[in-house]
Amino acid sequence: MSTRAPGLAELQAAAVRTGRHLRRTPLLELHGGELDVPARVVLKLESLQHTGSFKARGALNALLSRELPAGGVVAASGGNHGAALAWAAAEVGAAATVFVPSTSPPAKAARVASYGADVRIVEGYYAEALDAARAWAAGQDVFAVHAYDVPDVVAGQGTLGLELREQVPEADAILVAVGGGGLVAGLTIACAGGSPVVPVETTGCPTLHSALAVGAPVDVEVGGLAADSLGARRIGSIAYDVMAAAEQPVLLVSDEDVEDARAWLWSRCRVLAEPGGAAALAALRTGAYRPEPGSVVVVVVCGGNTDTLPAP
Repeated sequence: MSTRAPGLAELQAAAVRTGRHLRRTPLLELHGGELDVPARVVLKLESLQHTGSFKARGALNALLSRELPAGGVVAASGGNHGAALAWAAAEVGAAATVFVPSTSPPAKAARVASYGADVRIVEGYYAEALDAARAWAAGQDVFAVHAYDVPDVVAGQGTLGLELREQVPEADAILVAVGGGGLVAGLTIACAGGSPVVPVETTGCPTLHSALAVGAPVDVEVGGLAADSLGARRIGSIAYDVMAAAEQPVLLVSDEDVEDARAWLWSRCRVLAEPGGAAALAALRTGAYRPEPGSVVVVVVCGGNTDTLPAP
């Protein structure tokens, strides 16, 4: 499995390859006074992408980049990558098998199955599901699609950054949640020389924060409210290399901060986000990220796959 970071040309090729299948997701512009910040805030509603998250971009690009084997595709996923892979497989006429950890909400496993995938539930978190998927795939004629640490997936996620460069070229910062790191890496590559990309993690899933602290990807214990989407035990090698070079500090928010951001998005904007999808906004609401007066801040709402409304 290659862990080479894709270049800008690969992101641009991915945008051409996937363009007719994907949605150009909308923006919601907010006055900074709504959030008590001295900046213009733009929400990028990637929660309205196919399958409810940005993951559709990377999964589709991976499948369109090669001839697929007769056995189809396989992956491990907390839910969002699995749903994206199942959707992408249906788009190209391939079978999909997805291993989902038992800690993911049942609604996410059901959503994966709704796109036609064969869903296998594995006790534990993402790491256990990944081990099970690898063991099952050994010796079979299938294409294993890693959720975040392969060039084609990162290039696909990076198409979101190319889209943002067209939609909000004046952005002074882009805040985004980090799980395994495919999205933050793709955005950082797409926006190099332009808007800085600010990574946000929860205190229960400090994967990138821990890696940067010790100088290499390391296993961390994960848990908490957003673990179903941000709970990769180890940051991807691609994301680590890209973000170490970017030298952009990771912002940490608590589960309580995330739930507060979810509640605000729903009550004030009628935007339904899953916990991981609200983490980036939590950094702005808590003051973990303090924008300069008059600046333009993009906040990526990266996923909306939840079957529960936030508490009022």
